Amino acid sequence: MRCFRLRSICAVRSNGWRLCAVRRVRLSELLRDGKESLIIYSFMYDPSMARACPMCTSILDGLDGTVPHAAQRANLVVVAKSPIDRILAFARERGWRHLRLLSSAANTYNRDYHGETPDGTQIPALNVFVRRDGEIRHSYAAELLFAPQEPGQNARHVDLIWPLWNLLDLTPGGRGRAAIQAAKPTVAQKRHCDHRH
Repeated sequence: MRCFRLRSICAVRSNGWRLCAVRRVRLSELLRDGKESLIIYSFMYDPSMARACPMCTSILDGLDGTVPHAAQRANLVVVAKSPIDRILAFARERGWRHLRLLSSAANTYNRDYHGETPDGTQIPALNVFVRRDGEIRHSYAAELLFAPQEPGQNARHVDLIWPLWNLLDLTPGGRGRAAIQAAKPTVAQKRHCDHRH
């Protein structure tokens, strides 16, 4: 089983944070509170990046408020390749209060579960694991990034969890050309996608 560097973030008041201890955690430990499902979002934020991915940041801004509601049914964590202290500093800057944040800096989770290309380029990925009869199985991966795109469309692989796109998709103008262009995979991501098929 995989191990992550984990530091829980515990809110103590509207303008303060209390940090819990850093420890390694097994994938099986992320399935807590008797819930059988574990949702893991791979956040594009590795040590070589000056800033976190703005699209991932938008997704996580929305998910942070969803966590208390989702936690009634499933476990949700966010993993990034940066060291945990860097991830937490960014979380404080954004005002995230509910996300369980993990660092995959010391393991191969991102590479193993489509969160990065072989050359280390980060890819936003969404994976779901389920525990049944004492076994943990990988039950879902957002795969549309790896499929050919329709003309004028982007991959829409993690859009199901992105409130911004869901709202804009309801309008006559939709996401707009600039948003579609910005969401297109990079050359390195395309090379990774082509390699998988």
